[in-house]
Amino acid sequence: MLKESDNPPITWPPDKSIKDFAGIWWVVHTKSRNEKALANDLADRNVHYFLPMTTKISRKSGRKIKSLLPLFGGYLFFCGNEDDRLAVLKTNRTAGIIEVKNQPRLINELAQIQQAIVSGASLAPHKYIEKGKLCRVTSGPLADLKGIVIESRDQTRLILQVDMLGQAASVEISTDMIEVIDED
Repeated sequence: MLKESDNPPITWPPDKSIKDFAGIWWVVHTKSRNEKALANDLADRNVHYFLPMTTKISRKSGRKIKSLLPLFGGYLFFCGNEDDRLAVLKTNRTAGIIEVKNQPRLINELAQIQQAIVSGASLAPHKYIEKGKLCRVTSGPLADLKGIVIESRDQTRLILQVDMLGQAASVEISTDMIEVIDED
């Protein structure tokens, strides 16, 4: 387990919006438990990436252990050119690379996840939901995020989906901060 300071940054280069990355986006399906190691490899090669992570707190022998885990286990997103794609394949940390057909859609979906992380919201992996009410956050640090709203354990959660992966993350949200979007 890595010390908190040894974890790779969520984006490379750090503190940069993924909307500003230039190049083609790909999704890497990593070998088991290789997401962080691949992120470090990409940072060493100066390849732009996005590895959304979430904090998990567990207890072991009466001690509290804080871990930073990939939000979408087994996946990392990177942006670059064909040479970068080949460099990723040569790391021997990939199970495969998925071509992104709809680049703007993926960038928009990932930018929402990034905005939620940067705002300090506590994201949690969530089951992907195909149907439900599409809503938009109207105020606060998550303003303009769009997702599907569900009720879970007496709390309202906004589901942020990454359709290409068939995965999602959820964040707790107050119902007075959202509005339903007409899907016409």
